Formats: sequence, structure tokens, C-alpha cells
Amino acid sequence: MSIAITTHALLFPIPMQGPVNCMLKLAELLCLSGISVTVLNTEFIQRNLLRHTNVLSRFSRYPNFRFQTISDGLPDDHPRSTERFVEVFEGMKNVTEPSFREMMVSGCFCSNSECPVTVIIPDGSFSFALDVAQEINVPLIYFETVSPCALWTYLCLPKLIEDGEVPFNSNDLDVSIKSVPATETFLRRRDLPGFCRGDNITSHLTEIILNEARCVPRAHGVIINTFEVLDASILVHLRNVCPNIYCIGPLHNLFKSCLAMEPELVTQTVGSNSLWEENRTCLSWLDKQPAKSVIYVSIGSLAIMTKDQFFEIWHGLVNSGKHFLMVKRPGSVIGEYDDSQVAKILVDETKKRGFFAEWVPQEEVLAHSAIGGFLTHSGWNSTMESIVEGVPMICWPLNVDQQVNSRFVSEVWKIGIDIKDTCDRVVIEKAINDVIDLKRNEFIKSANALANSAAQGVAQDGSSFKDLNRLIKDIKSI
Repeated sequence: MSIAITTHALLFPIPMQGPVNCMLKLAELLCLSGISVTVLNTEFIQRNLLRHTNVLSRFSRYPNFRFQTISDGLPDDHPRSTERFVEVFEGMKNVTEPSFREMMVSGCFCSNSECPVTVIIPDGSFSFALDVAQEINVPLIYFETVSPCALWTYLCLPKLIEDGEVPFNSNDLDVSIKSVPATETFLRRRDLPGFCRGDNITSHLTEIILNEARCVPRAHGVIINTFEVLDASILVHLRNVCPNIYCIGPLHNLFKSCLAMEPELVTQTVGSNSLWEENRTCLSWLDKQPAKSVIYVSIGSLAIMTKDQFFEIWHGLVNSGKHFLMVKRPGSVIGEYDDSQVAKILVDETKKRGFFAEWVPQEEVLAHSAIGGFLTHSGWNSTMESIVEGVPMICWPLNVDQQVNSRFVSEVWKIGIDIKDTCDRVVIEKAINDVIDLKRNEFIKSANALANSAAQGVAQDGSSFKDLNRLIKDIKSI
């Protein structure tokens, strides 16, 4: 007698706020379709999720869902911040990779286990997962939580190296890049991911990206958090390399749309997947501000700035004369300072029209009517959330895919200003005034057009909705 095999998807995010958030939203969408889902988090990530969210009670409504944890190979007190994130990759290489292989080959997810995994959906940077999947003959679909434009530069990295465009030193960052098709007219050295800068190409991060470029095209498919209208010029090239692409973005919006279609869940609120405690009092403060008057500032969950950069941004906000809400995450500013070093004007003006918080519910903040602009690190989740709400951006990118994203915001989508490689109060003040006042109409016109396209993509007849259904069908059939 044959035994029916349950479709069981294993989702394995890289241990960072944005990818974890995306994976959990995808997990719920797959659960709604009847697929059994396990999310494999690092122990560090899982502890923070449990500490700051109701994720266990929220996922308890899905009997076909479970969490599993794995070590990232680092001690509990390791900061896991941007400047030391290479150590996370090293810990994962030494500890997580062999543990993952054991789980898949002979452990809790193997073919002889109670509920064997039938498809693996790891982060695109986990090249080792493809080798394991091929060893045990289980299909693998990568989930690329970076932008399509950044992914395209990753896949072009071998060509960039071959053509001598990478690596380069930082003496002239405005030299045009010619080896990334579809971007020849606007991409510069300074717009490539930061690991391309320097005199050699032997860094650990570069090795990860080169492995990603080697493995992603060999997967059964690639999931991307975007929608067709936004990235059409890039997707046509990506599909030449990765024919089976599922565009299911904006994922957070698609998730809300699908949740609203479920009668038993329609009254449920969308829960938080935050690794930090959210300060919700900022929403009450926003309620008291005029429409489109507030600049929201956040550099994401991992990025850091120096004390001097922090004060330049603060001065720029105050000098602009605008209201502002700024996230100052613990550990996000390097360098000690005390109240005596803070100029009186900063203190006085912040009391009048500013709000500082350690972390906020960003989707709700960007959706608030008081928000007029977003000074962002240009992480892909933040960029997509801003696009959905039609909020113009001031881009101050710091790491990995953010440099590419910010160039597309300013030069391709025309929905913001790119101030990368500068942190000057005068530049920041001007950018704020341009976004809120002087150039607002032109930014809003482009931003609203993209917001409308995003909404159409997640509707029942939209491209992202159709791609999600195709993904679900493929997961059940493969």
C-alpha cells in the first residue's frame, strides 16, 4: 500500500530582520493554501521573535505550521551587527551548514522522518542549501529578499570581474558601469554593492555573492519580492538566466490582500514580525501632525552610523524646519556622547516638532497620513513599503543591495533623491525641503503611479496574485 506524501515546505531565512519578516509572511500564505510549512530560524532570531511578538499565538491558527531552530555558531552575547555580520556567515559556515545537512540527510527533515520535507525555500545567499537539496533529490526554490536590480548585479559579478570593472578603488566613483545590461546609461561605480569597492575581490562577502551567482540559476525557481511593472526592465534579463521567476510583491501588501479574502481571518489584524520592541506611541504623536508634514528617518535593523553622521542628520532635520520621527535603534550609533555635547537648538526644536524612538511599526508609520517623506537606508523591504504608500524617499544607502536600490529610486522610478556617500546637514536639509515642498508634486506623481500599480499587482487578477498561485501549484506538484 502506498503512503500519501504531505507537501511540506521548509523555509530557511538568513538571520536578518527583513528576510525573516518576508519568510514569515510567505509562510502564512503557504499555510492558507494547505501546505505544511516549517520555518527554520537561528536560535538567536527565534528568541528575539518570541520576546517581542505574538508570533506563536498568531501561527497557532495554522495546524500545518511549526518552527524549528538551528545554531548560527555564535555566542549569545555576539552583537550580530552590520560591521561584524561576516562573523555570522563564518559561524554559519562552520556550524549551521553541517547541522542543516544532517537535518536534511538523516535528521528531522529526512525522507524517513515523520514529515519529510518535499521542497526547500532558503534565502538566496544560502548556496550550500542547493548542494544538500541535490544530494537528497529534493527540489529547491530560492527566495531572493534583495531587490531584482541588486540580484541582477550579483549575477553579473563574474562578468564585471572578467571585464575589469570590479574591483575598483574609491578614487573616482562616478565612472560608468557597462557590464550590467539594462543599466548602462545610469549605473556608476558608486551604485554597485559596497563589496565591489577596494583593491581586491577576495572578501568573504564577495565569495558568498559569487556562489549565489553560481547557484541561483540552477534552482527550480526564484521567488522575488517585486511586481512586474516596477522591475520590467530588469526581469526580462533575469529571466534569461533564471527562467522560472515568481514575482509575489509587494509581499506585505499581497499578504494583507490574501488575508482579507479568508472569511475566518478577515477580522484578524496583521501581526508584527519585529525582532525589536516597537514603540507604538509614535502613532499617537503622528495623529497630531499636519498631513504630509513629517519626515520619517530609519536606517533599518542592522546598519550603523557614526556619532558625527548622526549629528549631521539631526542638524539637517532641525534646520529643515519640518516635523520628524527618527528611529535610533540601540547600537545604531557608534561613539559615546552625553547631553552636554548636544546643541541646545537640537534639544529645543526636537521637543517642539520631533520624536525619537528605538523602533517603530514601520508599515503603519509609512501608511500614516502625516508622513511626507522617508529618509531611508534603502533596504528592499523599506523601499517596497514606501512605494506601496506613495511616500517619496531620501536615500542614504550603507550596505549590500542598498546602493543599487537608491540609484533606481532616483534615476529609474523618479520617486526620491539619492544622497549616497555624503552625510552633510546642508545636503540633508535641501533634500528634505525638496521632498516635502519644492519638488513634491513631481515625486508624488511618480510615487502614486507606482503605488497604484502595486495595488493592481496584488488584486485577484493581478500579476503578483497569479504568480503566488502558480508558486503554490508548483510546490504541491513538484
